[in-house]
Amino acid sequence: MAFFSMFKNTVFLCLLILSSCGNQPRRAADIGQELPVPEHYDREEEIMTGASDLSAYLPLMKGKKITVVANQTSVIFKEQLSDTVDSRPFTHLIDSLLALEVQVVKVFAPEHGFRGQADAGELLADGRDSKTGLPIISLYGENRKPSKQHLEDTELLLFDIQDVGVRFYTYIATLQLVMEACAENRIPIVVLDRPNPNGHYVDGPTMEQEHTGFLGMSPIPLVYGMTIGEYAGMLNGEGWLKGGFKADLTVIPLRNYTHASYYSVPIRPSPNLPNDQAINLYPSLGLFEGTNVNAGRGTDFQFQRYGAPFLDSTAYTFRYTPASNFGAANPKHNGKLCYGKDLSGTPRMGSVSLYWIMDAYRKATAKKAFFLTSGFTSHAGTEILQKQIESGLSEEEIKQSWEPDLTAFKKIREKYLLYPLR
Repeated sequence: MAFFSMFKNTVFLCLLILSSCGNQPRRAADIGQELPVPEHYDREEEIMTGASDLSAYLPLMKGKKITVVANQTSVIFKEQLSDTVDSRPFTHLIDSLLALEVQVVKVFAPEHGFRGQADAGELLADGRDSKTGLPIISLYGENRKPSKQHLEDTELLLFDIQDVGVRFYTYIATLQLVMEACAENRIPIVVLDRPNPNGHYVDGPTMEQEHTGFLGMSPIPLVYGMTIGEYAGMLNGEGWLKGGFKADLTVIPLRNYTHASYYSVPIRPSPNLPNDQAINLYPSLGLFEGTNVNAGRGTDFQFQRYGAPFLDSTAYTFRYTPASNFGAANPKHNGKLCYGKDLSGTPRMGSVSLYWIMDAYRKATAKKAFFLTSGFTSHAGTEILQKQIESGLSEEEIKQSWEPDLTAFKKIREKYLLYPLR
């Protein structure tokens, strides 16, 4: 206990040093840039993230060369360590590790980049951080899986990214490929767990093997109800890593978390998930990504509304016009008046809703142009859902068809849960 008390004080002093440095002007490209404090941030947050539990994982990195998979969500909440005079509630994981003299050799960045500012699907090039000189290797450019060369100077890999619990959100695909690379090259991987804001339910169609890709690499439902640490355990335990490899995996667990916990994500996990409401609706409205309907990209209400010029203007009173903005350089129907619905007042979801996409299909004046050729199947994970919607099945009938797969998945999931369901 004396060791951890001394360790905690050391961490606190290092964070105070970081806090004083935070008063200096910084460029946006710097790893140590000022992170904005969101209006909804609650300083009484009781859930401790894996990243904030430094005493649990710093000893694992002692004397080792470390590569970190990180983005703008990879932060440490300082008030969970000690009181601080700094008004900023968190500091970036990379800053903290470097201040603690951890030997970080490089950073791997997922889709949207290290800063989380790139558009969805935008390929990113490798680079170097202007402040620290650390190499930034993109895992959403020429390579989506680290090569042996990328890992030749790595003795331990640290993964810390905020997930939102939806299969086609690509951070879990990055996790799977990183775990494969670590297993193949016999490099231990440590996953710093974070809460899943959609972790309170399991729902949706299950990914079919013939449709796997970066929007879904494993046979899991659309909403899988697991933290990223729990999911890492499932990837390992079920033999879903390529070649049947198993990674040398350590998960730093959350404290004070259950799957029924409400968690407000403090930093937007990607440009088009700006707030809790967008994250709440993303499992349902994300299916519009595989259609010609705009799901709020090009507005300040991404995944909180939907519309298209070809939806019946007499059936929808709500209308808006998408325009190029942060995270959407060229949104669907850019500059065109769209008819649709505003869902910004929707309560917290406990299941995937098909109502909105089915309603939009029924009220589309150009039904043949509604679904994208392969995009909808990639997001749904199956060709069946599109056929069910086109044939006029009810939402209840479609959901009943999911039940056998959902029941089977929940039995597998039970083996890897680290936290109570309630």
